[in-house]
Amino acid sequence: MSPARYLTRHQADLTAFLQQLIRLRTVNPPGENYGTITALLTRTLRGLGLQTRRLVIPRTLQKKTQPGLLDYPRYNIIGFWDAGAKKTLHFNAHYDVVPVSGRWRHDSPFNPVVEKGWVYGRGTADMKGAIASIVFALKALRAARVRPNFNVEVSFTADEETDSTLGTGWVADHGKLRADYAVVGEGGEDDSVCCGHNGVVWLNVRVHGRAAHGSTPEKGVNAFEKMAALVLTLEAHKRRLARRSFRTPDGKHMHPTLNLGGVFAAGEGGKVNTVPASASFTIDRRVLPTEDVRTAERELRAVLQAAANKIPSCRITIEKISENHSCYTAPRHPLFAAMRQSVARVRGRPSKFMVSTGFNDMHFFAQVRKIPTLGYGPGGRDYHAVNERARVQNLVNSAKIYADLLTTFPG
Repeated sequence: MSPARYLTRHQADLTAFLQQLIRLRTVNPPGENYGTITALLTRTLRGLGLQTRRLVIPRTLQKKTQPGLLDYPRYNIIGFWDAGAKKTLHFNAHYDVVPVSGRWRHDSPFNPVVEKGWVYGRGTADMKGAIASIVFALKALRAARVRPNFNVEVSFTADEETDSTLGTGWVADHGKLRADYAVVGEGGEDDSVCCGHNGVVWLNVRVHGRAAHGSTPEKGVNAFEKMAALVLTLEAHKRRLARRSFRTPDGKHMHPTLNLGGVFAAGEGGKVNTVPASASFTIDRRVLPTEDVRTAERELRAVLQAAANKIPSCRITIEKISENHSCYTAPRHPLFAAMRQSVARVRGRPSKFMVSTGFNDMHFFAQVRKIPTLGYGPGGRDYHAVNERARVQNLVNSAKIYADLLTTFPG
């Protein structure tokens, strides 16, 4: 039986495994059930014959980077299949998921339901579906007794939904990886193979005013009004950013973006008859693959401070929340052509290269490890939203594509 035929016949098993992963609500923050899911995945990889390490992040490091989350230890898994090959192909996926809100189509986002060919549940698309596809690609090769052209290395990692510092970032620096090439299980999906992604800078801007009674507002400094004035000045910067462009391999033009107020808040002591003494808002600055994250941050800070200086009595504090680097690799390495061919063979139609507007963990392999890296996985619909879901056929197809790549790419 070929690996592809095995996967067709075991579609229900792949789906059931994904449902098992979804039931473990690994919500980040704070990082729930990391120990439970990594124990399950460790047993699963060892059951497939992989040499598997389950690595806990040192408490001293977590205390330094996440002092409020010490009751939620961080784990990463690295598995290795020694196929006796000269080169090693690495597969990466994260197991944490974002929090849930809103009313879902089915009872619970953590009690996944299969309906009309879709699996509904938090993490189906981002990105436990990719974990299931990776695991079943290896199962199919083992069942078919097909030896891959490469040694296979796998990492299942924490914290991608925050900043990956203790997840793939830590694994890239400290995991003693043997990877020569890498496939991250998201970024590209359907007929598109991802060869890069945007980066991001997240800032929180706090505006300082002075409290006063609502009947005598002239005695205070209204932080909300100053914040509103500051936000309006950023429209000009948005227009300047929109003039910058990056052309992707599929001919699209990407532009930097600025999203304001994903989180906004008043300070303590707010009441309808008080002049607000504090107000804050967040900024999400998407960074093109051709831009530098630190340069983008410096520019944004300078724009904010210059704008505040022009507004009377507007005093601000800029706090950095997080950053993720962008990356781009021109798809000239044979790995990219091989993946594009695998996608086309399995899906039965031409595939293309693209660049993701979101960010993922590709840059840790492409820039830190400096190895050829692409992104491809089953994907889905409504990432981070109500009724997140993955198509069962895409889960199976992704597993077939991974298996095909491992047995057709000569390296």
